[in-house]
Amino acid sequence: METLTSIPWWGWIIAVLVLIALRDILQKKKTIRHNYPIVGNLRYMLEKIGPELRQYIVANNREELPFNRSQRSWIYASSKRQNNYQGFGTDQDQYAPGHIFIKPNMIPFALGENHINKTAVDKIPCAKVIGAFNNRKRPYRPKSIVNISAMSYGSLSAKAVESLNKGASQAECYHNTGEGSLSKHHKHGADIMFHFGTAYFGVRSEDGKFSLDKMVALVNENPQIRTIELKLSQGAKPGKGGVLPASKITPEIAEIRGIPLNEDVISPAYHSAFSTIPELIDFIESIAEATGLPVGIKSAVGKLDMWEELTDQMIKTGKGPDFVTIDGGEGGTGAAPPAFANHVSLPFVFGFAQVYQIFSKKGLTERVVFIGSGKLGFPSNALMAFAMGVDLIQIAREAMMAIGCIQAQVCHTNKCPAGIATQNKWLQAGIDPTLKSNRFYNYIKTLRKEILEITHASGYEHPCQMTMKDVDLSMGDNNYTNALEEVYNYQKVPVPFAGMDTICEEKETAEMV
Repeated sequence: METLTSIPWWGWIIAVLVLIALRDILQKKKTIRHNYPIVGNLRYMLEKIGPELRQYIVANNREELPFNRSQRSWIYASSKRQNNYQGFGTDQDQYAPGHIFIKPNMIPFALGENHINKTAVDKIPCAKVIGAFNNRKRPYRPKSIVNISAMSYGSLSAKAVESLNKGASQAECYHNTGEGSLSKHHKHGADIMFHFGTAYFGVRSEDGKFSLDKMVALVNENPQIRTIELKLSQGAKPGKGGVLPASKITPEIAEIRGIPLNEDVISPAYHSAFSTIPELIDFIESIAEATGLPVGIKSAVGKLDMWEELTDQMIKTGKGPDFVTIDGGEGGTGAAPPAFANHVSLPFVFGFAQVYQIFSKKGLTERVVFIGSGKLGFPSNALMAFAMGVDLIQIAREAMMAIGCIQAQVCHTNKCPAGIATQNKWLQAGIDPTLKSNRFYNYIKTLRKEILEITHASGYEHPCQMTMKDVDLSMGDNNYTNALEEVYNYQKVPVPFAGMDTICEEKETAEMV
């Protein structure tokens, strides 16, 4: 009788294939594998690696969404201080509808010999002071026009949050906490925008309601918190709540968010602290009065009737939010059902244009700081947003790519291969916060530098001076190009601006640091 050791190697291969074939034929869950044993498995293997094949082999430089290869390559090269130039002209279709054209001036803006940007080539503070109009006790002028958008610890890993915060400290931009509350990973030197939503994580009472006492205590214990953002909705899933399963709640997350360990936690679709626009304004004022900080709102855009009511109430009462963040329906790191991500709420440019016009026609643009969010982490997109009326931009996915995100699009699975959008200890072990924070700093520095260079080419000193006439969009076919004011049918209200040297060198009090 032939022994096992005498069986040739190809005999073992045949035996394994026979076993696989029997397994495929006997199972009833997948028809393809049953009908085509062995070979049918290739279909599922190719399906699994299909995104990677398309991303690295099949798709060209401009095909992919949400960010194409050219965009990702520019971020990666900028973050690593590599050559981010391109040669032999553009590879973009400049005749395609929606292509952005920024108009250069015949004679660019010339920096004086002692101008701040002669040496600080990327220094661009916000032209407005948040909370100045409403006389908040601690108004705030952001030192950077580019900042980190709302991404919570929980959505991102501890090392990713730490990397971003350390990089933000270097770049002097603020770090939005996201609605997971303030963690120790946010405390590495950067200014903080504390963000909270319907579950009131970090500032909730035992019954899940908002606690003003906890908000005041949090602000007093953490002077790096400079502004407070109240989330009404987000671009990824506006008007939808969420569930944080008990299985994902670690002791650290439970302590930070103020939630029980062994229970699912519901984030409702609506706030329990208010239900009307007047109540919203009163809620904002109560927080601002108790903390002394500027308070603003973040929202995706759909129906406009409540925006009309909000602005009417602001005129009537003389009160209201200190800033308004418009989140584009392009979505972000937040996991969402495809129907919400694809079809609910307007993209940034459409949503912002409509909301800005409401504030403009009622003479309220100087009372608030407008913040834009939605794929604005590129010089051309950012400058178009400034031309439309934003005062600041916030970036999320671009910041993730700067610290190593490869756009695997598995943020919702806890299996992020780059260790950024996961709580898996093994996957995030590969992140070196010292290295990654420096890469984020390099990206922000490059982005601001190129924004400033194009601003100067357009004849201006600061991006806030960009107008709707300075940017054209390609309309396709025979419509050629139209200026933004023709496309969106409004003109931006000029932003008061005393000069870069003035806002950079203004004497800072203890409350304005």
